[in-house]
Amino acid sequence: MARLLLSLLAAAVALSACGGSNDGGTAAAPPQPSAAAPADFPSVAGKTMNGLIEGLPKGAILNVSSYYSQRVGRNNRLGFAIVDRANKQIDVSEVAVYTAKPDGTELRGPFTARKESLDVDTRYRSKQTASDLASGDTFYVADAMYGSRGPHVALGIVRLDGRLVVADPLAALPIGEKNGPPTVGARAIRVHTQTAADVGGDLTKLSTRIPPPQDMLDKDFADVVGKKPVVLLFATPALCKSRTCGPVVDIAEQVRAQSGKGVTFIQQEIYQDNDPGKPYRPQVTQWRLPSEPWAFVIDRHGRVAARFEGVFSVGELARAVERVK
Repeated sequence: MARLLLSLLAAAVALSACGGSNDGGTAAAPPQPSAAAPADFPSVAGKTMNGLIEGLPKGAILNVSSYYSQRVGRNNRLGFAIVDRANKQIDVSEVAVYTAKPDGTELRGPFTARKESLDVDTRYRSKQTASDLASGDTFYVADAMYGSRGPHVALGIVRLDGRLVVADPLAALPIGEKNGPPTVGARAIRVHTQTAADVGGDLTKLSTRIPPPQDMLDKDFADVVGKKPVVLLFATPALCKSRTCGPVVDIAEQVRAQSGKGVTFIQQEIYQDNDPGKPYRPQVTQWRLPSEPWAFVIDRHGRVAARFEGVFSVGELARAVERVK
């Protein structure tokens, strides 16, 4: 399932910097407000999914990056991009998400989404970013709800050219899966991460980013967790199938530099010897990660305060870091 998801993301969510300002916004920028209210979208009252979309044209795809982190209940951060049938990113002003079981029952929504960006200040851009973000840097975040465990679909309705259009889901979401990555409130899993001293100063063994993020490779996670706040980022910039790892490492580097005082930032690669033909590194398996990238913001007591699967913005990460400082 992880390989399937990554293939889908690689095909449809190769997000990219597309012009934009040099400053990329301040690290503590507030979230973009939703451009619409729930009342601007169809009601779910008495409907199944088929009844909701009956008569609406289909012209887009909702491609989810927050795939394995969905749980039963409210306040599930659902990150996604909107692409057309040719896998080209669509930038829309209004979008809402609906969730349901695959048979269309347990329909919930609309959950309006806010617009976010993978853009960063040019000072923190790696050499891979331009190619990684070839089709746009925009994504959306909604706070979704699910009523039960098991497969669910997340379908989007977007406003294009003044009309409502259905954004079909690519795959069902596994809601409430057990034995997944640590959740918010859980104790962080203590693992050793290699530092420059462990590899004779050759940082290319620790990170595939060009250049390596030196200040995110000088601390062993096991030495700092439970003593001070930590951002632990699992990502492989050069080998990421979704091509979003490079941009989020850039984002972490910007937040570290601009508002990360007192917080340790650590990047952890995914594959042994940085070879995708080899198994995952032991840190990845110990944290039970089925995909990449993942970022965990951990408080000084060693508990997960926030987690991000897939894409996230400078503002999102900065606000999570501020809460643990």
